[in-house]
Amino acid sequence: MATNAGINLVRRMRRNRGTPSIRSLVRETVLRTEDLIQPLFVRSGEGDPDPVASMPGVVRHTVTTLAEECRKVAGLGIPAVALFPRIEPSLKDSTGTHATDPANVLFAAIRAVKKAVPGLTLIVDVALDPYTDHGHDGILDGKGSIENDSTVEALSRLAVAQAEAGADIVAPSDMMDGRVRAIRTALDAAGHQGVSILAYSAKYASAFYGPFRDAVGSGEVSAPLDKRTYQMDPANVREAVLEVQLDEQEGADMVMVKPAGPYLDVVRAIREATDLPLAAYQVSGEYAQIHAAAKLGWLDYVSTRDEALLAIKRAGADMILTYFAAEVAESLR
Repeated sequence: MATNAGINLVRRMRRNRGTPSIRSLVRETVLRTEDLIQPLFVRSGEGDPDPVASMPGVVRHTVTTLAEECRKVAGLGIPAVALFPRIEPSLKDSTGTHATDPANVLFAAIRAVKKAVPGLTLIVDVALDPYTDHGHDGILDGKGSIENDSTVEALSRLAVAQAEAGADIVAPSDMMDGRVRAIRTALDAAGHQGVSILAYSAKYASAFYGPFRDAVGSGEVSAPLDKRTYQMDPANVREAVLEVQLDEQEGADMVMVKPAGPYLDVVRAIREATDLPLAAYQVSGEYAQIHAAAKLGWLDYVSTRDEALLAIKRAGADMILTYFAAEVAESLR
């Protein structure tokens, strides 16, 4: 005859999982709208936004539609957006001189967003790859490698121009040595002591960037571009911690790991190594693969999206750059 005596267990872990309300009480990690940053793309010209084929739901805005989108994003409670320009090929050259041209669409976009939504924090990438005809993040030397110091000088000029246009945070993503200190010095000398630096401290030479390069047009010349002489080896973690320590010493206000999902161990290692605010970028390839698998019926879209973001937060990120930001904010309402 069956009995209900069961086994003698003092602790039954399932008791804390029994109902939705109990699970909410003991939940260790919570993803909030305030944790999200929405990346947005902008192009010159007028008309409707252009869809990015490799990133469902993502578009290249005009300056006008970008301002409208930023109003919507702010209305959802998202505190910040990150802007990336799509530059016409005819304006590119080997040294990225259009980056600091007053006619650069990025500067018009910054001014338009700050006018439309003054309270929205505006993060702007400091990088030359949208402006170079070879697609690299810096200036090539005579041997085909990136020349570090001249690139840093160009990035410093770009950061100052972005600050003058109204950027709240500049985010050097180039991985050149010494660029954080040089940018901090240039910003301060130009009277922009209040502009913060979010350093892409651990940016890996990842295979997950392809759709982004499609969006900004930086992979049009020769894709995939080999950026392994300046972006980090995906095999390394200790090096990432050292990069963060150097950027912290040079004056970074915040640091970042990119990509996020495949590098959760790096996020955790850096969280334990610094007290600076930590960002993680859920990159275009992470976004695209969730969409692709869901379209094929292999994964549940919403559950997978939310679990991926929760994992990034659980690993230790304070803020997450994600193309899912606006729709997740809608769901959190």
